[in-house]
Amino acid sequence: MVASSLKLQDLIQEIREAKTQAQEREVIQKECAHIRASFRDGDPLHSHRQLAKLLYVHMLGYPAHFGQMECLKLIASPRFTDKRVGYLGAMLLLDERQDAHLLITNSIKNDLSQGIEAVQGLALCTLSAMGSAEMCRDLAPEVEKLLLQPSPYVRKKAVLTAVHMIRKVPELSDIFLPPCAQLLHERHHGILLGTVTLITELCERSPAALQHFRKVVPQLVHTLRTLVMTGCSTEHSVSGVSDPFLQVQILRLLRILGRNHEESSETMNDLLAQVATNTDSSRNAGNAVLFETVLTIMDIRSAAGLRVLAVNILGRFLLNSDRNIRYVALTSLLKLVQSDHSAVQRHRPTVVECLWEPDASLSRRALELSLALVNSSNVRAMTQELQGFLESCPPDLRPDCASGILLAAERFAPTKRWHIDTILRVLTTAGTYVRDDAVANLIQLIGGAQELHAYSVRRLYSALAEDISQQPLVQVAAWCIGEYGDLLLEGTCEETEPLQVEKEEVLALLERVLQSQMSLPATRGYALTALMKLSTRLHGDNNRICQVMSIYGSCQDVELQQRAVEYNALFRKYDHLRAAVLEKMPLVERGGPQVDEEAKESKEVAQLSEAAPVPTETQASKLLDLLDLLDGPSENAQHPPPLDPTPGDTLIHLLDLPCAPLPPAPIPNLKVFEREGLQLNLSFVRPPGTPTLLLITVTATNTSGGDVTHFICQAAVPKSFQLQLQAPSGDTVPAQGGLPMTQLLRILNPNKAPLRLKLRLTYDHFGQSVQEIFEVNNLPVETWQ
Repeated sequence: MVASSLKLQDLIQEIREAKTQAQEREVIQKECAHIRASFRDGDPLHSHRQLAKLLYVHMLGYPAHFGQMECLKLIASPRFTDKRVGYLGAMLLLDERQDAHLLITNSIKNDLSQGIEAVQGLALCTLSAMGSAEMCRDLAPEVEKLLLQPSPYVRKKAVLTAVHMIRKVPELSDIFLPPCAQLLHERHHGILLGTVTLITELCERSPAALQHFRKVVPQLVHTLRTLVMTGCSTEHSVSGVSDPFLQVQILRLLRILGRNHEESSETMNDLLAQVATNTDSSRNAGNAVLFETVLTIMDIRSAAGLRVLAVNILGRFLLNSDRNIRYVALTSLLKLVQSDHSAVQRHRPTVVECLWEPDASLSRRALELSLALVNSSNVRAMTQELQGFLESCPPDLRPDCASGILLAAERFAPTKRWHIDTILRVLTTAGTYVRDDAVANLIQLIGGAQELHAYSVRRLYSALAEDISQQPLVQVAAWCIGEYGDLLLEGTCEETEPLQVEKEEVLALLERVLQSQMSLPATRGYALTALMKLSTRLHGDNNRICQVMSIYGSCQDVELQQRAVEYNALFRKYDHLRAAVLEKMPLVERGGPQVDEEAKESKEVAQLSEAAPVPTETQASKLLDLLDLLDGPSENAQHPPPLDPTPGDTLIHLLDLPCAPLPPAPIPNLKVFEREGLQLNLSFVRPPGTPTLLLITVTATNTSGGDVTHFICQAAVPKSFQLQLQAPSGDTVPAQGGLPMTQLLRILNPNKAPLRLKLRLTYDHFGQSVQEIFEVNNLPVETWQ
């Protein structure tokens, strides 16, 4: 069988001549059978040839695991030809996941102790390629001895093996510290490169080693200066750059040694300036050295002028024809823009030009850097450039570009009018790509700029008449037309071109929005509410508006149907309330994170009491009737008779909020429920200006080990009281004292009768559904007297 086996060259030729995969498998299976037979027969003369063929089969992707033990036999053989193929097979067929790799530890140890350089090189290569942690611990002393061998060939491979050992077992760093200092004096570039790599690994993994090797910074500086200034033989020159691989590795080591160390940084400052100014940037090898120089300058405590030089190098990279170099420059400048903003700003025109790169990755990086460069001094110019890019940028970049422009305008807007114009242009260009809060932010901005109401409503009307496909733009325009439709018809705005608009044109435009297939349900809700508001803003007959409300009273969308039914009720039954209900909305301040409920309400009322006019007596009583209309009757709540209105009471009835800060002596809290870690507390607030109003905050906390889910709190009061339940902050009370759940109850007590409260709690806890009904009769006297 062995005699009929093919030679390696013949096997390669026959496999290449196979026309189908089936023929290839047939040839390989046949030859693998010969190889197995040869291994069983134990032919010592031809076993290395059989293993060589098996390794070729393994490289083609076919199974060759049955050759692992043969590798061990060849490694133990005294013949060099056997050892060479055996070590090659061990590197390809064995790894640390297989226990068989531990069997060659003794053979490697013996070969390392021999004086034959070729055999030592084979053993070191195998150890660095597949040596496990156990092998590294066992063989570290032998490798340490070889680091100082006379032969440069062995020393170079020993250094690389030491690097592998440090990565596998960082605890071995103490063994390799002494030889490294001697190896730094080597003139052999291969050994010096490996030594610098070894020191880098040691410094990254051991603080003691980092402190130890800071002493050799002057020596590293001298070596690098020699490479840069005097050059070296053509043997180590790459495109005219003297050994760029060694330069890059030394710069990386200097970066680690100089980080957060003033003395080391000072030592290498002059050298870094020389490297930055004397390295040829017309070749890729020179650019690699320059880039590592920039990273080193930025990572150590370098001088300010040196950092400016590093930024200028990156600026030159932006002009390079190689896209990879431009991408690296943009990424690096993006990291430096916070620490060296003024230096990066000098290259702003070049960065903006990169926006129009055909490469999507370059364009995205340029966009991120351009947005980071926007400040109060250049916001107008940069926004104009970004808006031009937004009009032609790829769809996958539009969301980031639109959101970035809006954020920049919000932070650095010089005037409110410019801010509004910027947002309108973004909404017109890429409205469907903006963030969800863009509509609310623009509405708040317009509402807070009273002097720009007429200008804004005219701009939005014109934009809406041209395009109703951009949904955020349509929503803002509908809201603005509904709020300030009277200003649209007056034609008193001097900041825009004269625009003659009739009432029928405005109504027709909003009806067009309602009927458009592109309009979302939320957009239709804006348009429907705008029509309703225009019934009080515009003079004339409202039959057309009433007809639209009647049509949408049977809409399939529940939200639109509910709005239309309520608006119809205002027209038919409560027409005398319509003007008061649809008054212009006051400015609503943007809220931050959850704050204390009572402090929040006091702040809101303080702001509203300064800005909002006091309603009349009729409007105050009308609001109570409106609650009947929208909320419907409740068996647990009956509205009290009309109260004697005062200016303070009127505001409370209109906004249903307290109108003064908390009293100096607060009402004590009351614990009303506790079970299995769930606790319910009530806190009370009585606004001084409205003695009939009581605000109760229900706070649920959970100290148990399981979350309380699906938590619902319901309340009932006697018929002489009026109760309004606000939405809770959530339906889950986290375990282990997490964020509590809160809910606000508003109770009107016109007769100042003793208050009784009935609560029903339903929730799930520890996999069980719980329902609790109880009455609270021990409320403090201060809550009703």
